[in-house]
Amino acid sequence: MSNEDITLTAGEAEARVSPANGGRIGSLRIGSLELLRQGERYGCFPMVPWCGRIRDGRFLDGGTVRQMPLNSPPHAIHGTARDGAWRTARVSENEAVITCELTDPWPHPGRVTQIVTLAEDGLTLTMSVETYDDSFPAQIGWHPWFHRNLGGEDVRLDFKPAWQEERGADHLPTGNRVDPRPGPWDDCFGMPGGVDVTLTWPGQLELKVASREEWVVVYDEQAEAVCVEPQTGPPNGLNTAPRLVTPLDPLEAGTTWSWRRL
Repeated sequence: MSNEDITLTAGEAEARVSPANGGRIGSLRIGSLELLRQGERYGCFPMVPWCGRIRDGRFLDGGTVRQMPLNSPPHAIHGTARDGAWRTARVSENEAVITCELTDPWPHPGRVTQIVTLAEDGLTLTMSVETYDDSFPAQIGWHPWFHRNLGGEDVRLDFKPAWQEERGADHLPTGNRVDPRPGPWDDCFGMPGGVDVTLTWPGQLELKVASREEWVVVYDEQAEAVCVEPQTGPPNGLNTAPRLVTPLDPLEAGTTWSWRRL
């Protein structure tokens, strides 16, 4: 099938999936409200096969040190799949299945599958990483750019993490866990019971970001948008908390965003 944009609908909700632009969700509208910042680098993109920054772009793969391109010098950031063209495998009125092959500069062949399912009151994203051959470390995450303002008051964030990963001067976790600090943030938090973050645009919409994963990065240092990023491990996690993809054991993760009008 082609990789043209896909529009999903359910009730007053509409989502646009852009396989050709890194498999991202380019738009999420609830009635007249567009929730995602617009632009080819925004929307909500998949972070795979790693999330956030890798220190100096290097990670240990078995006994081999691998070097990824430094697309956020001095680090490598947010994986390779957001820069690739995905293919459409299957589409219905409210669900799309898209796939991406892992190729150079990633050293191992593999396939990423993302399923986007829209309901009247929620959006569910699931992703899996499979290998045909070698085992390798990987991560899965999502990077949504939610509008800070939908035409009324600024969004309010509510979440109760168990800890915050202390951030070093290089923007990477130091390995120390600290009590959660006030924002603004470009920080990773631990939520062992699963990610649970509520965004409230007063008088308009409440949206809950949930995931079984226990890591979330919150980024709110830009005036236009707030990012709430569920992921399978912390930044630099290929080095500090690797999850191994094997031929028998793919890496799988999901997140659901549920909303209600206020």
